[in-house]
Amino acid sequence: MTTSKIALWAINMLGGIAVIGSYVLGIQAHPGQGDRLWGGVPEGIRGIYTVSMLLSAVGYLLFFYHIALRMDPAKVNLPWSVPFGSFAVPFLLILVPSALWMSLTFSYLESPSIGSWIAVRVVLGLAALGSLVMLVMLAGLKSWSPDQFWWPSTIGAGIFAFHLLCLDALLWPVLFRS
Repeated sequence: MTTSKIALWAINMLGGIAVIGSYVLGIQAHPGQGDRLWGGVPEGIRGIYTVSMLLSAVGYLLFFYHIALRMDPAKVNLPWSVPFGSFAVPFLLILVPSALWMSLTFSYLESPSIGSWIAVRVVLGLAALGSLVMLVMLAGLKSWSPDQFWWPSTIGAGIFAFHLLCLDALLWPVLFRS
């Protein structure tokens, strides 16, 4: 396994633990307050969010699987001739802000301020940016090595990017503040 693949595995394992851990710790530290994270999102839309979250998780697993297990870094030709190791950037942009979102949101709920609201919006925006960078990198691959799994991974990245950009970074804040 190449150094860049080992780095991607480490980023995803540590980042995944950080994201899941932040959710577990956030809910444990605020018992019975999980509904507050929805803000003003109407009940009727929450089902759409839930389905989208599940599809996004599957999408993430599809593109991670493709990148970490199926791609040969020596044969991958990414847009703008960036090296295979550049996949670390979107993964970090997705995982680090995602690990911060719940604690920042609870902090905002406990003590609302412009600064804490901006922090919440920034982490949502960075995660959405990371998902878009991932989608562009995957969609622009010039080598579909080693097989046609490029299609499901790119579609998965598209679903993931839709959720993070449209639902989390754009719609949730608008509904949250209402």
